[in-house]
Amino acid sequence: MIPVYPYFGQEAVCTEQPIAFPPQHQPVQPGLESLMHPRPISENPEYHGSGKLKDKVAIITGGDSGIGRATAIAFAKEGADLVIPYLWETSDALATKQRIEELGQRCLLMKIDLRWKQNCQCVVQETIRCFGRLDVLVNNHGVQYPQKSIADITEAQLYQTFQTNIFPFFFMVQAALPHLKCGSTIINTASITAYQGHKTLIDYSSTKGAIVSFTRSLALSLIDCGIRVNAVAPGSVWTPLIPSSFSAEEVAVFGTDAPIKRAGQPFELAPAYVYLASDDSSFATGEVLHVNGGAMVTT
Repeated sequence: MIPVYPYFGQEAVCTEQPIAFPPQHQPVQPGLESLMHPRPISENPEYHGSGKLKDKVAIITGGDSGIGRATAIAFAKEGADLVIPYLWETSDALATKQRIEELGQRCLLMKIDLRWKQNCQCVVQETIRCFGRLDVLVNNHGVQYPQKSIADITEAQLYQTFQTNIFPFFFMVQAALPHLKCGSTIINTASITAYQGHKTLIDYSSTKGAIVSFTRSLALSLIDCGIRVNAVAPGSVWTPLIPSSFSAEEVAVFGTDAPIKRAGQPFELAPAYVYLASDDSSFATGEVLHVNGGAMVTT
């Protein structure tokens, strides 16, 4: 019997979710929510927006699923229109778009590989063409390939991890910057691994450390423009990246080593992004919010 604890379900009809997850594995990253059991919880039905992002336009990379999807839904509840670049997970992206439109907001999906600078430029160009403005950029996508030893990290894997996890953050900001104005915000998704490390995710953790430094340096660079730059460093969160990168046996105990004794759900991260995107955080820039189930980190 899998232990459970009370939660808000996506359909507001469930009352429990597992603390541990059934063993499962998906062969291709970043993975699909539709194949996960149980499905990640993207929305708290008790969350009601108050217009914090009314008439804003936000790009959320990797917004088709996981933390990105939950953030997109929360942004829509706060009045924002969304642009969601994603790699190949069209079924997840369409489900996210449907929910955003149900909430009365517009959503532009773009199936595109952000490892290439011209594709990042294309995303911003289409955003301006469709919506005429850009207010919030959330760099959120990523991949991870666990290896038992650094000796097992191939040259190809190293390039793949860095070209996916950090290069597009630079490219997206470079493309977005001419369209951002005073009051605009940039939010980067880092990770607890940037602070604690991870013995089987050496290259992934390195890119997340780079994202922290990128966030702090970019914040200093743009502060005189009135553009704020912050990051969120999640702990263990139940997203498609988990079953598509870890073995079934690792998935079965995922998150149970956190002080809170469970993995987080994507909807539990979304309010942190709303805070950083809105004027509520007007005095915060160069900061990293730690949402990790109680882990103590040295910042």
